[in-house]
Amino acid sequence: MVKSHIQNYVVLLMLLISFMGYSQIEVKNKIVDFSTLAPIESASIYVKNTTIGTVSNSDGKFALQVPAEFSKDTLIISSIGYKSFKVPVGEFDNSEEIYLDEDVASLDEVVLVAETRPKTGNDIVLKAMEKLANNLPDSAYIQKGFLRHKERNKVEFKWLIESAITVYDSGFAAPSDDFLKINVDQMRKSYDLRDVDSIFSYVSYKNQNTKYSRIKPKDVKRSQIRTSQLVDAIKWNDNRINGLQNIFQGKLNLLRNSNDSKALFGDDILEKHQFTLDTILVDNDRKIYKIKISEGKNFVGLGTKGVFNEGYTASGWLYIYYDNYAIKKVEYELKAASDAQKVRSKRLFDTQVNHKLIMTYIEYDDKMYPNYVYYETPKLVNVGFKAGEKISDAEKERYNKEERYYSSVQEILFSEIILDKEVIKTQLAKEWDMDIFSPKPYDKAFWKTYNVLLESEEDEKLIEDLSQRASLFKD
Repeated sequence: MVKSHIQNYVVLLMLLISFMGYSQIEVKNKIVDFSTLAPIESASIYVKNTTIGTVSNSDGKFALQVPAEFSKDTLIISSIGYKSFKVPVGEFDNSEEIYLDEDVASLDEVVLVAETRPKTGNDIVLKAMEKLANNLPDSAYIQKGFLRHKERNKVEFKWLIESAITVYDSGFAAPSDDFLKINVDQMRKSYDLRDVDSIFSYVSYKNQNTKYSRIKPKDVKRSQIRTSQLVDAIKWNDNRINGLQNIFQGKLNLLRNSNDSKALFGDDILEKHQFTLDTILVDNDRKIYKIKISEGKNFVGLGTKGVFNEGYTASGWLYIYYDNYAIKKVEYELKAASDAQKVRSKRLFDTQVNHKLIMTYIEYDDKMYPNYVYYETPKLVNVGFKAGEKISDAEKERYNKEERYYSSVQEILFSEIILDKEVIKTQLAKEWDMDIFSPKPYDKAFWKTYNVLLESEEDEKLIEDLSQRASLFKD
């Protein structure tokens, strides 16, 4: 009898230890501007001296799962230009909205104290680029994160994927093409409502993958193509346009890939961009430069294989810490500027903004690691028809403006950084697969404690509608 009681006690103790190890504290609420009462988007919410964190959505709302062991640590809520809010994790009140006050540094006061510092926007940015080798990670690391991939036209969501991902990077000095890897670990949602009718994708696929093939969309009829052929073409186009490698290994990873040949922020950065100092703000008690990005004398191009991705001008903002010139945030847009790109963008996408990127970084062990990525781009589904072209009413409906013009959005939130060499070695020994478009089994227990990005209220409604109607590539 005594032995039985002891066994029961041991089992209960093990269950308690297990529960404590996996127990979480959920902190969630809404962040609001104290003066205007407007929601604050993209505010940082994180546990001090850790990489546990998230960002607020367009409604100012957030939710963060914090392991119970950090209950006495400091939770920090900060946004550039505002005073930070700080409280122990265990004392956070989920019922009270968070109000942040504006906090602006005096530009004149700062410049007078340090006359030898660079004073123009161009010089400040060049200094920050010079300091990248010091401020970005110089040794191997792994990050765990959450990816949301959305695609929609002007009416509804057509596609949604949510995944947990792992990214390995060997450090700033090594080329990302050779030393940066991505794996899709888990999948939470995968809804597809796209019509399998992308003749353009099929034509591009054939022309680039079949020797001597030079067919045109107008020469192809839907009735002549098997659905399976269209599916293959669409998946091929998904990967080349929206594959994760484009974000991490491409030119738009502006800081990480600045050492690459023909980098947008490379040696000729001032040929393609100009930078103007706007003001000095405050970010979590640190002064930070706000610098405007504008066009240079040369067009910007991405050099995408098989796609005319040239003839742009850049605009946006850079936020650079005053003390060490580390870049905290990049807001970057590419707008059609050449005559050829203007015509192409208007006809194919109904927009002149072809690429919109936001990247924020978090400081950890004196290095700046990617924290949040937002990337938006229009997506070519069909090429439309020219005025006077003889087509049926049914075909005209397929080119309806509300239905025809698509855009894709990819958001990534990183919530864990791994620096332990043995853990990294073990992770690298596994098979890696960066295909976000291949479905995987759903693991409910995994997602219960994994940090994700909250959807906005508008997106929640569209996603709910999508989930009720979606089917994946049905004939």
